[in-house]
Amino acid sequence: MKLFRSRSRRLVAVGACAAALLAVPACGSATTPVAAPAPEVRQALETLVRAGFPGAQAVITTPAGERTVTAGVGDLASGAPIPDGAFVRIGSNTKSFVATVLLQLVAEGRVELDAPVERYLPGVVHGNGNDGNRVTVRQLLQHTSGLPEYLASGDPSKPTDPGSPQLDIATEAARRQHFTPAELVRIAMTMPPQYEPGARAVYTNTNYVLLGMLIERVTGRPTAAEIATRILEPLGLRDTYTPAAGDSGLRAPHSRGYQEIDGTRVDFTELDPSWADTAGDMIATGADLNRFFTALLDGKLLPAAQFAEMRRTVPFDRMPTAGYGLGLIQRTASCGDQVTGHGGSIPGFGTHTGVTAEGVAVTLVVNELPRSEEQAKLVDQAFDTIVCAS
Repeated sequence: MKLFRSRSRRLVAVGACAAALLAVPACGSATTPVAAPAPEVRQALETLVRAGFPGAQAVITTPAGERTVTAGVGDLASGAPIPDGAFVRIGSNTKSFVATVLLQLVAEGRVELDAPVERYLPGVVHGNGNDGNRVTVRQLLQHTSGLPEYLASGDPSKPTDPGSPQLDIATEAARRQHFTPAELVRIAMTMPPQYEPGARAVYTNTNYVLLGMLIERVTGRPTAAEIATRILEPLGLRDTYTPAAGDSGLRAPHSRGYQEIDGTRVDFTELDPSWADTAGDMIATGADLNRFFTALLDGKLLPAAQFAEMRRTVPFDRMPTAGYGLGLIQRTASCGDQVTGHGGSIPGFGTHTGVTAEGVAVTLVVNELPRSEEQAKLVDQAFDTIVCAS
């Protein structure tokens, strides 16, 4: 659910905080032929493959059209590459969809940003010092709530306490287990807050599970249905969806997704993403992600007032050089381009997404999460290179 940055062999939390890159104005999944991308794009992908990733793919969308560049393999058994138009688990890019729906409800007067969570979810945020009367909707959106994280971090520098109630989802047992949002929040509520509400921003998936519950409570419909009605259908994003309960696969075409467990690479393509819920369970193609972020940043999904709130950022823990808004990450690329988007990490797939001020959108996908800090930095660098070369 990205995310936050994929920093370890187990880094899974749906969190994701990848940098963003371009976007496209068109709808549907057709690809428009355009000039070949700069050679630096392919070189960046090949660097990732040499560093140990099975495969890497960049989908680049500009006002002139769209290109897909691929390196390595999408299936280690057959040697087939990642297919064009591949469906991938987008992890924490889901958060940007959820935040957009929530801010539409704010624009409609059905939710107040600075109202306490308790108003909408009475009795849900409580216990062990957690108090829904002291946490606002804005703080959930911006990760400043201080609420505990229900997922294990996966960061090797912060090993999970064996007695911790947090979920370590990069395991064979967890990938098959089904969870409800209420169960995930109850896990979080068994722990004390991380800090006082509003004190700082720490990327926490619990926040977005609660936002999904809030949307459902306010609208009377599943959050996935609201995303489909309010975003996917109007934009014609036919290749973006929330998997139904029990759906552990991916639509075709897709690559295999791999995860290292105890030093062994495992095919992790099939999994029950219910543990990610509205913090990171969605599936899409790179082209659709580019179209979504382009439309969002073009002001097509939110009124000006709510879009301005979305883009007000604070420093956060996952990316010290970036800022987190209300479901959006903003950072400056090495070439000076301002990039806005999100990103996601989920076992099997890592995505970096974003749009530049010039209207270029980029989605970078790897079909295995980084196994080390060094690999994570290489993915960040590859994304930066592709953005600047595009």
